[in-house]
Amino acid sequence: MPISPGIEAPDFILPDDTGTLRKLSDYRGSPVVLYFYPKDDTPGCTTEACNFRDDYSAYQQAGAVILGVSPDNSKSHTKFKSKFSLPFTLLADEDHQVCLLYGVWGPKKLMGREYEGVYRTTFLIDVKGQIARIFENVKPDMHSAEILSALPELSM
Repeated sequence: MPISPGIEAPDFILPDDTGTLRKLSDYRGSPVVLYFYPKDDTPGCTTEACNFRDDYSAYQQAGAVILGVSPDNSKSHTKFKSKFSLPFTLLADEDHQVCLLYGVWGPKKLMGREYEGVYRTTFLIDVKGQIARIFENVKPDMHSAEILSALPELSM
């Protein structure tokens, strides 16, 4: 079944940047910004993460949790978080099974080269654990503002 607004967000367990296992369903009761990104410490991914960081107090005021997911390992996430002072959790999906579950893993092209990778996508999950919105083909520099403007919809 493809992921679409209105369905329950598929649950998963992944290690975070400290190696602690995190379960998506443990965040029920709070809105969740579940964002998938290709790689730590690359230009677009850094821009996206730093914008979430810069707006973090607004997410806290909204009671929202930010979870970033990429195929990088926990050690890479630790370095990325430290280098850019990221205050939110990064999850390691090394075998990209959660990316596959959410339909954000597949063929990509860069400068004529084809490869498999993560489609930059964000799922906004409501307090009941249901997919409220899906943001595809995300523009890293404007994405946090886009998510913040959508958060009030979850309180309806």
